[in-house]
Amino acid sequence: MRSELAFSADDLARTRFAVSPMWEVVTSYRLLRGTTTHPVHRPWAAQVHPRVAAAGLYSGWLAELVPAGSYIPDFLTPPPDDPAPAIEAELAAIRATPAEHVRADLAKLPGSPRRRALAADPAGRLAKLIAEIEVYWELALAPYWARIRAVLDADVYHRARQAAERGVGHLFDDLHSSLSWDDNTLRLVRKQCQMTRETPGPGLLLVPSAFASQSLSWIRPPLIPQVAYRARGTGTLWEQRPSPRTDAIAAVIGRSRTLLLAELAAPASTTELARRTGISAAGVSQHLTALREAGLVSTHRAGRFVLYARTAAAESLITAAP
Repeated sequence: MRSELAFSADDLARTRFAVSPMWEVVTSYRLLRGTTTHPVHRPWAAQVHPRVAAAGLYSGWLAELVPAGSYIPDFLTPPPDDPAPAIEAELAAIRATPAEHVRADLAKLPGSPRRRALAADPAGRLAKLIAEIEVYWELALAPYWARIRAVLDADVYHRARQAAERGVGHLFDDLHSSLSWDDNTLRLVRKQCQMTRETPGPGLLLVPSAFASQSLSWIRPPLIPQVAYRARGTGTLWEQRPSPRTDAIAAVIGRSRTLLLAELAAPASTTELARRTGISAAGVSQHLTALREAGLVSTHRAGRFVLYARTAAAESLITAAP
């Protein structure tokens, strides 16, 4: 099945990139629910799967609306207004989806009690869906977001430079083997949801994703079409990195706090950190509070789960260690 989008000079001028938390939500959730996990993401899935299962997220609203190998409702991936919106902004956009758009998207999926309930009361049921997405975000993505975001930002920088040096046509041809640019038309060979734009429209939104499969997607009109594609550098996302020599950092923030930062290469709980480091749970909690106040650690709570993760500032500090 082939989809085609006609472009004008104005469309090309309005083509832009955006990093979307909701695209990472739907693509990562689909990957977790798959029968096999992509080798690149196995370390992440091994950590996240037990938490997501314990929270009951494999049998709720996300399970209904992000089915394996099938259409994902467009209202779950609203076009970002900003280059890098926060998850809260995208959830607000989902909450504001007109009822007729929710029903039109659901009509593309087989009926089920939950889907029919959402179609009957979009405003009321969307609140339940959003609450579930918030839990999933805190358990599966927020603790890793600094690392994921660095990969996505690097991809955007590379693609923008590529477009500047070699032109937009080369950029499109290089995004994916099923995507091609010819005669002012973008063509995509895909399995689902054929879409054609015979006259120029509102440009195009390019969305790099760490978890996107090899198939690309775009959204129904009148919204701006979106192409989600596998970001460059995803293959190195979960690689074990050499332990830095942290003596210089320890001289500034203390050896115990430096040890905790080093252990947070993967997000962890207070109990896990105490077990790994030999520091008492009370001591770990005290040090993490100080690190959080300094902007080096973030806290992610979802129900009984409380995870600590390094921030982008901490990643830079660790990376810069001699």
